[in-house]
Amino acid sequence: MKAVTGNRLDDGAVVYLADDDRWTADLTAAARFDDDDAKDVLAAAQARVKEIADAYLIDVSDAGAPTGRETLRETIRRSGPTVRLDLGYQAEA
Repeated sequence: MKAVTGNRLDDGAVVYLADDDRWTADLTAAARFDDDDAKDVLAAAQARVKEIADAYLIDVSDAGAPTGRETLRETIRRSGPTVRLDLGYQAEA
């Protein structure tokens, strides 16, 4: 399964395309697509350049969780900056 991800332009947050065609910061709420449909959905998301930067596909499980095959880039994007623990997503936890 695939999900579409990108960064929201107004605040830089990592977001995922949801079933209702909105962007969500919650990976488990992301719409999931099989490989055939994912390419068409990605093309439509990439056209939304006024909302999202750098939309692309990632692998997700059927439940919308990371597959364990995610790249280092996706691990860092989901967890926040790697420089200081008092900044970014990790500071909110």
